[in-house]
Amino acid sequence: MNEVDVLTVFVEEGYQISSEAVELICSHCSPEKLIKQVLENIDASVLVIGIEHIDLSSFGDNGGIPDDAFTIQAAKPLSSVVASNDTLLSDNPVSIVSDISDNSTCVGEYMEFVQFFRNRYSRLSEIIRSRINSRPIESLKKNRSPGFRGGKDSGEISIIGMISNIKSTSNGHKILEVEDPTGLFSVLVRMADKELYEQATHLVLDEVVGFSGILTNDGKLMIAQKIILPDLPNSMAKKSVSFGKAVLTSDVHVGSSTFMDEPWERFIDFLRGDTDNEALASISREVRYLVVAGDLVDGVGIYPGQDNELNIPDVYDQYKRAAEYFDEIPKHIRIIISPGNHDAVRQAEPQPKLPECIRADFSSNVTFVGNPAMVDLDGAKILIYHGRSIDDLVAAVPGVSYHAPTKGMVEMMKFRHLSPMYGSRVSIAPEKNDHFVLNQVPDILHCGHVHTVGIEWYKNVLLINSGTWQDQTEFQKRMNVVPTPCQVPVVDLATYKTSILRFDE
Repeated sequence: MNEVDVLTVFVEEGYQISSEAVELICSHCSPEKLIKQVLENIDASVLVIGIEHIDLSSFGDNGGIPDDAFTIQAAKPLSSVVASNDTLLSDNPVSIVSDISDNSTCVGEYMEFVQFFRNRYSRLSEIIRSRINSRPIESLKKNRSPGFRGGKDSGEISIIGMISNIKSTSNGHKILEVEDPTGLFSVLVRMADKELYEQATHLVLDEVVGFSGILTNDGKLMIAQKIILPDLPNSMAKKSVSFGKAVLTSDVHVGSSTFMDEPWERFIDFLRGDTDNEALASISREVRYLVVAGDLVDGVGIYPGQDNELNIPDVYDQYKRAAEYFDEIPKHIRIIISPGNHDAVRQAEPQPKLPECIRADFSSNVTFVGNPAMVDLDGAKILIYHGRSIDDLVAAVPGVSYHAPTKGMVEMMKFRHLSPMYGSRVSIAPEKNDHFVLNQVPDILHCGHVHTVGIEWYKNVLLINSGTWQDQTEFQKRMNVVPTPCQVPVVDLATYKTSILRFDE
């Protein structure tokens, strides 16, 4: 292994490493084994690995270094590699698979709410119906007669409905009221069925769910034996046809007094290949895409007291400054920008792309999309959603927190819906089509909003929350939100292996 190889391994694992430590590893007769030993034993609090963190005692008296230790190979000059890659990276196509922009139908009429929920029910129930033989709720009531006998003798029955109410009995059981286009019915989940009860605690209002069970003797209640979610299929195989790397980030918050401009400039230097760290330079040469999942600027009037924390008080001046920052990024890198709740578009989701008067300030290598939006990056499908529904999920689902944002993203995958709860913290426009339903399964779900970095796999979908470039605000302190700023996930589009690069030090 040469110096660049060693640097790359540690950078991709999220560590920096001193030049002395790199030289020691390169001089070792078994550098791969030594690297493995260091990574297995390093304390999580260590950010920069030095020679004091390398233990050679297990390799013999001389640490395994032969008397004729080989000379470290010089890395290729950055300029020579960039010249050979310019042609390779000049054509980085972006195809917009789905986007609300220019397709909004909402004017706020009553029937639009009806169409919105019927569309959600129809699409999600179709997924569930492929797994169970369900019947309309109305048929349960029609078949009820004076001589009706429920219980085990009636056999297992399945229904699919949207959850309209969740309550608990005095004994701690859960009763779920579910609704389909034909009527309402109540489903009981007993505490004694521990696995089923645990599953029921993760259900939320307005979610479309299937239930199988038996009816009580009077036929007025179903005792659940199975809960069937739309969920992702188990048999999905990850097949990549792309190459190079995509950098994912969000919540830049240009204009805020807590925007961390110095780390951001180091990030821009990295994208330009302007770094003495050859491992970072090697990664930067492979970057084809930069995807921003909302909150490009801090906006105006978003939260109480925000005006006291703005360096740029005018939202249009914030976007002009952001455009200047993004203009420094090499033009072969395709940039995709989606809005968030701090951006200058409607607050109700789904949100259209930024208006033309703002887009005009940005370079031609920037593609603007709405929120949410599915984009195809030369074969890799990335679903971009700012992630405001995580606020609702934190309040409603056990185990979902701002410190573990991907847990909420897992629930989105199980629901096959990005924002199931209507009328809670997230304002949702009643479009004729529910743009939050996941008919197509992405390769990557990219969220932001909560200012916390998280990476997790769920059924071959890579879930990434990409953090922020803003230090903790006074409002976040009151809300007990602790950000992890200036950490950037980088995804290899050929393997989907992800590393986190840090620019805060």
